[in-house]
Parts: sequence; structure tokens; C-alpha cells
Amino acid sequence: MTDPAPRRRDSERTKADIVKVATKEFADKGFAGARVDEIAAKTHTTKRMIYYYYGDKEGLYQAVLEASYGRIRRLEQKVTHIADDPVAALRHVAEITFDHHDRNPDFIRIVAGENILRAAHLKHAAGVGRLGNPALDVLTRILESGREKGVFRSDVDALDVHLAISSFCFFRVANRFSWKTLFDRDLAATDQRVHQRRMIGDMIVAYLTDTSTPD
Repeated sequence: MTDPAPRRRDSERTKADIVKVATKEFADKGFAGARVDEIAAKTHTTKRMIYYYYGDKEGLYQAVLEASYGRIRRLEQKVTHIADDPVAALRHVAEITFDHHDRNPDFIRIVAGENILRAAHLKHAAGVGRLGNPALDVLTRILESGREKGVFRSDVDALDVHLAISSFCFFRVANRFSWKTLFDRDLAATDQRVHQRRMIGDMIVAYLTDTSTPD
């Protein structure tokens, strides 16, 4: 009998290649503009094979969304020092988000495109809860730890913190070119990246450790 393990590995490699190429196509052309025929040609597979794996174009797009969000969620789960140093853990979350968004502009473009579509596809993605909830779970643990130590304010929840970090990190990638045109400053320049990465950590830590604000 033929060992099915190599066949499964080949299948997983093929699917990973399809999602990688499809991510670029959807980022460049949006859901409406991307063509499954082109994705098949660039992955040296067939449209029939893509449909076999994903059902249809929307199924492929949802797989791209799940893979894209899944990468940042997995990175967030690697945050350390939550119990012993919640301030360091908080800064770590900000830096992880900054680095991920900086290195994955296609993720920013896909998310922006999906918002134009009012999350029409994301809301139907399998396990949509796991695409967002893990980020809040990590931040909730950090906030709870910080409050127990008396270093974090208590009038902010995990979603507030996630919004603050994501907004900064998303904006600098999504608006790079308009920002350069309007203000002649390239947000992706090396010196700017270093400065902004430190700045988002400083801002979020300063805000959360300002315990003078009444509840």
C-alpha cells in the first residue's frame, strides 16, 4: 500500500502555495478583480484543483482571510512576561503588531478591501471568532496582571488597547503614499520605522500606566 503521508504533505504544500499567491492577487486586485485562472497559472496547478480544495473563488478568498489573520494571532500568542512584567508584555504586543504590519503590506490591503465590502466575506469565514478573540485574550491577561500589580489603569478594556495599537500600525502602512505626497515624509524609511516602533510602545505604555485618571 502507498504511504498516504507524502501525499498529504504534497497537498498541504500545494494549498499553502495557492493561498500565498492568492493573497497577493486579492491584495493587488481586490476580490472582484482577482482571477482564479491567473492564480492557478502562477501556482502551476489548475482551476479545477483550486475549486477541489476551496469550493469556489469565495472559499479561496475566505481561506486567504483566515490565513492572513491567523499569522498575526499566532505571533501574539508568543508574548512573554505577562505574569512577571505586564508592562514589558504590553510593549511586546505593540512591537509584534508593528513588525507584522510593516512586513505584510498585503495584509493591510486585504483588510482595507474587506472593509470596503463591509466584511461581507469575513463574517462568513469558518471560525471567525478565533480570528479576533485570541488577541483580546492575550491583552486581557496582560491588563489583569498589570492591575493586580497596581501599574495599569482600570478604565480601559482589551478591545480599547487593541484598537489603539492596531490603528497606529495599520495607518502608517495603509497611508504611506498619501502621507508622503502630503507631508514629504516616508513612513517606511528606516529611521522612521525605528522611531515609530518605539513611539507606539511608549504611547501605549504611558497611557495604560497613567493611573491618576479616576475610574
